[in-house]
Amino acid sequence: MTIKKLIGQLHLWLGLISGLVVFILGITGCIWAFEEEIKAWAYADKLTVEVPVVAAEPIALSQHLEAAQQALGPDIPVQRMTVENSPEKSVIFRSFAPNKDTSGIWYWDEIKHNLWVYVNPHTSEVVKKEDQTFEFFNFVLWLHWSLLLKNDIGQPIVGAATLMFVFLLISGLVLWWPKNRAARKQRFWFRWKPTTRWKRKNYDLHNILGFYSMFLVIFIALTGLMWAFTWFNDGVQWIANGGKTIEKERQKVESTLAPLVSTHPVDRVYHHLQAQHPEATTYYLNLPKDSSGTIGSFVKYEDRTQSVSLQFDQYSGKQLASTGWADKTNGEKVRAYNYDIHVGAIGGLPGKVIAFFLSLFAASLPVTGFMIWWGRRKKERSQNARRRSRSGSPIRMGQEKVRATRKKTISTLEANE
Repeated sequence: MTIKKLIGQLHLWLGLISGLVVFILGITGCIWAFEEEIKAWAYADKLTVEVPVVAAEPIALSQHLEAAQQALGPDIPVQRMTVENSPEKSVIFRSFAPNKDTSGIWYWDEIKHNLWVYVNPHTSEVVKKEDQTFEFFNFVLWLHWSLLLKNDIGQPIVGAATLMFVFLLISGLVLWWPKNRAARKQRFWFRWKPTTRWKRKNYDLHNILGFYSMFLVIFIALTGLMWAFTWFNDGVQWIANGGKTIEKERQKVESTLAPLVSTHPVDRVYHHLQAQHPEATTYYLNLPKDSSGTIGSFVKYEDRTQSVSLQFDQYSGKQLASTGWADKTNGEKVRAYNYDIHVGAIGGLPGKVIAFFLSLFAASLPVTGFMIWWGRRKKERSQNARRRSRSGSPIRMGQEKVRATRKKTISTLEANE
């Protein structure tokens, strides 16, 4: 078997093995590319609020927190707050609890609860309380992330299929690459006529779209592998760090038991963030898990290089630590940009449009490839059936009988001589 035939066999069987997973990843990737835009339209009733005509005294964030906590109940503590830097946006409070005592295989088997509460920032009124476990975009995310399976089951499957897909793109280029100049003129663009059959069109869709989208699709696939495999993520960061493994000593930051101040610590933290980062788009606050924990926060800017992580004392609201873009290694910076690259957000709306079509092309490749294989398989079966039919026909059998008799007669005459 030649090298090219071996590559062809690997291309076929790896494509059949990974095809369904790649199709799912491609379709869910198309949806997720415009997740923010679709949510803003579809969930406008809970994400946006009416701004009062007459400006009133601002309500403290701690009062919104109290309203959300009452909606959840005393046994389900609020863990995270999302505050958009816009008067038209609801404040979102979240509570997530894992279910560790389960032998199930699905992602929801690991979730005890995943509750969100939307609060009007102008009235502290609860706009909506909902379970996010089966929310549409959460469902799409988990389908893309692990095929709706638990992480330790689904992630290796998704990662392996993505690795196969990268090989399929490269091997497909090797198999398809035209041998001469005349062939190159025909293969780099669609030359369809009214008489062109659908099989030829399907073949061109598989090969030509695969060729033009290959390099960008591979790039998106590689960014996905950074989540699927630790070794791949570490390898990329090692390369970004100039062939070095940089071990950063993590400073342990804890709150100190101190007398409570008159202003609620959450309000002090939020006021600090607003004063220091007035141009930020979103403020995230994570409440402490225990008595020594800190209030963690992340300030998000449209320009990721301005975003910063901070930690505050949960009792006094005093800032304890801060990590900005300049504090990150090159590897950490690459990792920070990985999500934006993967979904196309790094290029704004045009980048998301490109990511959408690349995901669509990726989803189409297993379909068109399967149709090529199925068509060839069906053709081979038909040809084999015709051969068997000819070999079993009376005329064919008579001809073979005459040949056998003639051959036997000649052998007998030669023996007598």
